[in-house]
This record gives sequence, C-alpha cells and structure tokens, in this order.
Amino acid sequence: MSSSSTETSLVDIVMPQMGVSVSEGTLIAWHKQVGDEVAYEETICEISTDKIDTEIPSSAAGTVVELVAAIDDTV
Repeated sequence: MSSSSTETSLVDIVMPQMGVSVSEGTLIAWHKQVGDEVAYEETICEISTDKIDTEIPSSAAGTVVELVAAIDDTV
C-alpha cells in the first residue's frame, strides 16, 4: 500500500498474531482491490483460522498497490 503523503512509501499489511496456538489462516475475502483508497484501521480483508474468522484492519492509510495473496490462500 502506498502512503497518501507527498513522500511515497510502501507498507506491508501482515496477518496479526491471533493467539499462541494460531500460526496461520486462510484468506476468505478481500474488502479492497488494487487502486482502492483505504483508511487507517479500515477492514482490508478477512481471515479464517481453525478457531475464528476475523477482519484484518489496515495499519496505514493510502492506496492499495498490490495484493499478494488470493482467496483461499493460507497466510
């Protein structure tokens, strides 16, 4: 994702730690696509684990420039 400031930087959005025993999840939905604007803490995708389905918020505001995982990918 690129920053919306005059200085361009990329920010990786990573799956947050979901608990001690949860090390991976399955991407079940993208809420944003390449070119979409996203606000800080706006939901960007949904992840399913063996314990819970959860929405993942963006850690920065800006424009989505690349999606590196597809629906049903394990992340």
